[in-house]
Amino acid sequence: MASSATTTPAAGPRTAPPASHAERLRALRESAYRIRTHALNMAEVQGQGYVGQALGVADVLAVVYKDVLNHRPEDPEWPGRDRLLLSIGHYAIALYAALAEAGVLDTAELETYGSDGSRLPMSGMATYTPGMEISGGSLGHGLGIAAGLGLGLRHQGSRAHVYNLLSDGELDEGSTWEAALACAHHGLDNVTAIVDVNALQADGPTNGVLRTEPVTDKWKAFGWHAVRVDGNDVDALVAAFDSLRTHRGSPSVLVCDTRVGRGVPMLETREKAHFLRVEEHEWQIARDQLTERCHAECADRHADRNAATADEEHTV
Repeated sequence: MASSATTTPAAGPRTAPPASHAERLRALRESAYRIRTHALNMAEVQGQGYVGQALGVADVLAVVYKDVLNHRPEDPEWPGRDRLLLSIGHYAIALYAALAEAGVLDTAELETYGSDGSRLPMSGMATYTPGMEISGGSLGHGLGIAAGLGLGLRHQGSRAHVYNLLSDGELDEGSTWEAALACAHHGLDNVTAIVDVNALQADGPTNGVLRTEPVTDKWKAFGWHAVRVDGNDVDALVAAFDSLRTHRGSPSVLVCDTRVGRGVPMLETREKAHFLRVEEHEWQIARDQLTERCHAECADRHADRNAATADEEHTV
């Protein structure tokens, strides 16, 4: 596992020098790959964990931390920061990987994940971890906290934005919809919900536990500006977040369809994937598959670009 310290910039991603769209996407895909690698390395320490969700949501977190949030990695409690609330506490392994990638945590600290005395417990705890805004545990609380933060920041005249990453399983909770009503009632356009729809819960497939579709229509009916994208498509995520930045007058929700275990074929097909137990010899196989998939997808995109360029030249 990598152990080198990360040099952090003086301010958040919005102050970074402009890059071409292609460079922007390439950097974000590389970031998502590193987040997935960190998650696999952390889960190997315990031999098990919620690594499937981390692999699935890595693209979302890469875009959020590298391209969306206005934050200062060297000062996680900067008052002017945008807040990302992780109400799904068991996704902490994914957030730790993203915080390390963003420069908030040293990558060497990831090796302590889930160990006694670590600042990185298996469920997110705000009192332990820099950059962890709230403690996650019982699901359904994050959006209510986001509503309170959104109101408070607005009263303070702050331009900071609140993002709440929640799961499709949290849509089973009545408290989530009460908070959704409150956000819409108060016109909190400084609040954005990000729903990870991976179609799986601890008790089984989401549709079998409690059917929530059509999810996007439900959010719209509650007064939210709702957009749905492939949560494993970096280009689509960037375009969606870019459009949401300009929305005013109501809260927004980005519904992200993701795949549990994304990037590691061996784990994508596991039947019981909510909490993965991986054999000792399989961890390196998982990393190798992740790297192979990443290289293959990069090669495919390069081929597509060449084909598009050739078509344009032929047309001209």
